[in-house]
Amino acid sequence: MSNIQEHIEALRSELRTHNHNYYVLDSATISDYDFDIKLKELQELEAKHPEFFDANSPSQRVGGTVTKNFETIKHAYRMYSLENSYSKEDLLDWETRIEKLIDGDVQFTCELKYDGASISLTYEHGKLIKAVTRGDGFQGDNVTANVKTIKSVPLQLKGDYPETFDIRGEIVLPFDGFNKMNEDRIEIGEEPYRNPRNTASGSLKLQDSAEVAKRPLECLLYNLTGTNLGVTSQFESLEKAREWGFKVPEVAKLANSIDEVLEFINYWDIHRHNLPFETDGVVVKVNDLQQQEELGFTSKAPRWAMAYKFKAEQVSTRLNSITYQVGRTGAITPVANLEPVELAGTTVKRASLHNADQIERLDIRVSDMVYVEKGGEIIPKILGVDLSERPENSKPTEYITHCPECNTLLERKEGEAQHYCPNYNGCNPQIIGRIQHYISRKAMDIDGLGGETVALLVNEGLITNYSDLYELTKEQVIPLERMAEKSAEKLIEGIEQSKNIPFERVLFALGIRYVGETVAKKLARHYKSIDAIREATQEQLENVDEIGIKIAESVCLFFTSEENNETINRLKSFGVQLEMSAEELVGKTILLQGQSIVVTGVFETISRNELKKLIEDNGGKVSSSISSKTSFIVAGDKMGPSKKEKAEKLNIDLITEAEFLQMVSMG
Repeated sequence: MSNIQEHIEALRSELRTHNHNYYVLDSATISDYDFDIKLKELQELEAKHPEFFDANSPSQRVGGTVTKNFETIKHAYRMYSLENSYSKEDLLDWETRIEKLIDGDVQFTCELKYDGASISLTYEHGKLIKAVTRGDGFQGDNVTANVKTIKSVPLQLKGDYPETFDIRGEIVLPFDGFNKMNEDRIEIGEEPYRNPRNTASGSLKLQDSAEVAKRPLECLLYNLTGTNLGVTSQFESLEKAREWGFKVPEVAKLANSIDEVLEFINYWDIHRHNLPFETDGVVVKVNDLQQQEELGFTSKAPRWAMAYKFKAEQVSTRLNSITYQVGRTGAITPVANLEPVELAGTTVKRASLHNADQIERLDIRVSDMVYVEKGGEIIPKILGVDLSERPENSKPTEYITHCPECNTLLERKEGEAQHYCPNYNGCNPQIIGRIQHYISRKAMDIDGLGGETVALLVNEGLITNYSDLYELTKEQVIPLERMAEKSAEKLIEGIEQSKNIPFERVLFALGIRYVGETVAKKLARHYKSIDAIREATQEQLENVDEIGIKIAESVCLFFTSEENNETINRLKSFGVQLEMSAEELVGKTILLQGQSIVVTGVFETISRNELKKLIEDNGGKVSSSISSKTSFIVAGDKMGPSKKEKAEKLNIDLITEAEFLQMVSMG
């Protein structure tokens, strides 16, 4: 190593240390002036010697990279949402569910839930490789250039960090920095930003990273994700992350019971107002990582974590009018249009009234003063009416009888809360909504085509259903509002690329009522093709694992429509994937079809997730708890004694990891 290279490396190391002390430990060890002098020296040396360039050098934090389009990246490990709770009873119910599924004492880690923009950072050999937004949980946007400008994000780790791992956290904007940004905006005559959370989230999508570098963003980390991490508990992982150089809040606490969890919650419900950041609750996690693995996940959230939300802010305001929206399924949603009011940092103008029963139950009327709350501090809802303020000439609300868009007589099936417009193929919002669902990220993920463009295409008469998308030409879309030649080319290319989307996502994209992502996956894997599904009887569909009467009825009803079958046939003719590909079918059998299997303990040859995938690939169902319906248990080391006792009592077979692997390999 040359003297110049050694000097550059020494400067980088020194600046990283000062940076960590100031932005992570809040303890400056050098003056700002001296830091700037050393940084300038480093920048000059790097400019003269580009052969020693390092993407993770402290000099790169000033930004300067311009990103026109943020690349979409699939998360190696899904970023789940958390189940919410609002009371002691919710937490006790959660604790009871946990105790039924795992053996032994349970400790909990309590952490504050910071209100920012979720981020996943990937490190390899101690260096930051990429930063990806949460997106839909499965995939997000690559915002690495912007995140590198955040001083509390380490670009180079220290200590005994794993070779490769992801770490999740929140990008937040402290109140002081937010207020200073707004003072500067007001001074130059600009509108102030509404709240720190939205400003932090918007900062990550700025095209010029030099602009992001000017914003006082911080990154608070809370979760390690990956394999061979060298930790056994959540609390230990927080301590380790802190040692490696991450900014991990010190307030986390270990609790031995829900009562101790509630002590933490009650303390911070009062003291959160003294924090420098926004926080809207507490996240409670089962501390032991082995127990977390045992508990696993539902289709939406980990079973081992719960978010306790602090009581939402409430205000009262005037209800000016009630309007009605038509969804893609024809469902009618009444909307309260309110006198604008500040609530939890945002201006609220509208709130959902849900359905006719809700309006009748609360006796909500136009001109009432109503109490508004942000449910979980996200979606505004009306809690009740201030009857003392009700005008004398007030009249009860009469729910509409006809569709507000196409004037078709509304229907309301017995046992259902909502009214529906039955004009499936002639009601514009339904048509637009179905196509918007079809192109959405979790479905066909058509790049270059957004919801507004779909509405334009329908309103201009260019498309009437999602199969029409595949006949669009560049010449047809260029005249649309805000559509240039490059945008048109991207749109047509995105539609063409969607022909490669796998069958299970296409099935979800079709928008069959009650067929969400999980159900679509079950049906696709069971029937393998759209033709097999549409030929299935209701009784046959009901026999598929987790497909009930309501779903089976809806699927059959969808395929009784001549228009729907014609659309499916057109999609097929355009080359859309309406059956599982040969690659997808490799390794998939019906060996375990109809069997419910519990996986428990610690495994040596393959991971628990790989075991579960093998079960599903061979037609089986993975169950989290032992019952009389359990077919057998794949038992690893450290299987809990109460589980073993229950299995013996129910006479359920226990097989080893090796026996299971032999079983599926022979199948």
